Amino acid sequence: MLPFYKKYLYINLNSKSYEIKDLPDSVLDIYGGGKGIGTYLLYKLNPEGVDPFSEDNHLIINVGPAADQKVWGSYRFGVYTKSPLTNCYVDSTAGGKLAKPISRTGYDAIVIKGISDKPIFLEISDKEVKFHDATDLWGKDTYFTEDELKRRVNVKGAGAIVIGPAGENLVKFALVENDYWRSIGRGGIGAVFGSKKIKGIVFYGNIKRDVGFPDELEKFFKFIGEKGKKDPISLKYKEFGTAMGVSLLNEVGAFPTKYWHKGKLDGFENITIEKQKEICDVVPKACPACFISCGNLTKTKADSKYPGIVLEGPEYETLYAFGGLCCIRDIEDIIYINDKCDRLGVDTITAGNIVAFAMELSSIGKIKEKYEYGNVNHVIELIEKIVYRDGIGEILSHGIEYTAKYFGAENLAIHNKGLEPAGYDPRALKGTALGYAISCRGACHLRSGFYKAELSGVIDPDVIEGKAELLIDWEDRFCIFDTFILCRFFRDTYFWDETLKLWQMLYGDDSVTVEELKQRANKIISLAKKFNIRENPNKISVLDKLPNRLFEEPLESGKVLKKDEFNKLLQDYYALRGWDKEGIPKD
Repeated sequence: MLPFYKKYLYINLNSKSYEIKDLPDSVLDIYGGGKGIGTYLLYKLNPEGVDPFSEDNHLIINVGPAADQKVWGSYRFGVYTKSPLTNCYVDSTAGGKLAKPISRTGYDAIVIKGISDKPIFLEISDKEVKFHDATDLWGKDTYFTEDELKRRVNVKGAGAIVIGPAGENLVKFALVENDYWRSIGRGGIGAVFGSKKIKGIVFYGNIKRDVGFPDELEKFFKFIGEKGKKDPISLKYKEFGTAMGVSLLNEVGAFPTKYWHKGKLDGFENITIEKQKEICDVVPKACPACFISCGNLTKTKADSKYPGIVLEGPEYETLYAFGGLCCIRDIEDIIYINDKCDRLGVDTITAGNIVAFAMELSSIGKIKEKYEYGNVNHVIELIEKIVYRDGIGEILSHGIEYTAKYFGAENLAIHNKGLEPAGYDPRALKGTALGYAISCRGACHLRSGFYKAELSGVIDPDVIEGKAELLIDWEDRFCIFDTFILCRFFRDTYFWDETLKLWQMLYGDDSVTVEELKQRANKIISLAKKFNIRENPNKISVLDKLPNRLFEEPLESGKVLKKDEFNKLLQDYYALRGWDKEGIPKD
């Protein structure tokens, strides 16, 4: 098992101690790196039914065997824990530069348990772990904190992850940030950091893992690079970033708008990347080992109503959440909102959804406060109330499921497992509906990425027959991506043949087959599902359901989910995964 260190670091915050534990070959062989190890350790180490904010909920941080190697799209790391938002399994990955310093510490995973008696930041290297007082940083924003942690450690090449006030205040959709704008965003992982009193972690070291076939990997890297830099899809991402989705999704009527009542935003042209480039300075920005350069590094101009903001984004999902759901039709307003969310440390997808939900509740008289669609001041006010848990913000800080129940509005809330969908309306994209339902972390678009298959013509959005099988093929490939860990936007670069070749070169095993990789993916996905069943024994029958509103309220186009079609997709999926009719893995 050449691409592994075969050990993980186990940190106890209660005693401010740590130890190094072995990872047996048998585990690495079954689950692989990245998500495989992360899921295995979380399932093994977490006690059944543990409270996400308890000392026994483990935080697991790692990279995959592709990290710090000549592999395009490999500058990503992962975090795994039990979500305070969903009470389910949650995994998240982020880009930037942090994967290399994490890998150089010399561990296949870093596991953290316990709760510190005061705010701290950790300094993790290949030599030791240091526990530093961070009391004076409690309350500081993410940008300041990241700079300050690097300054205090003062090691060239060190990288840091941090939380903002939202994580400190246990907002259940708080995020963890690195490189200012890269986020471990969904499911409230930042709140788990906050519950353990971890303000941040700094990583560095000098250890580098081996790979099986380094010469072949070098040739493959050059081949993919030459091919990728001319690829029209990559060039389009470089020019427009993910924000190009605003026009596309509005054109097909699948841009969630006015808290999921509509599929198109009137005036969407004012929040497009074209408008952003017209009034801001925008240049493409890439992570290391990336030719796609999807990040739009944006600077507002001196005559802007928000001068001096520097931001990588906004990403499509932020534009949908605040532009579509909240009906904000000014790109500068969304840039300002995005910057505030990043600094305070909240997930923009959930924040946009919960703010829009509050606007909806206000419009129908469920709450007394007046919050209007399209009012940027109301958006900003609600975000600040949520982060500091002030007034109505205390309720909203618990997330969509809690808020809906509190106000007696469960019939209006759009989510799965307590996590809101991304910006692809499942009434228009039937396979995406299935993807939202079966995602083990809640309504996630990235676990199968099937919106891309439906939007790009790989399969018609309305087709049902054979769709579950194709979705599993995508989900399995992306699961293997997450064992490496690779960026999703290399989905058009690494198809199964390229993914297999990459596995063979990293592992030094040219006998492995695509079918064996799919079997590994199925084991990892099934283990995550088992985790959810173990933690939610009274909710097994509803884990993979979608809200009735999506079946009952059509879009302007008339498109709506049909229950019989959705149920067929779900049962096809279960059967193909080898699960029973309730979605319970058999082995």
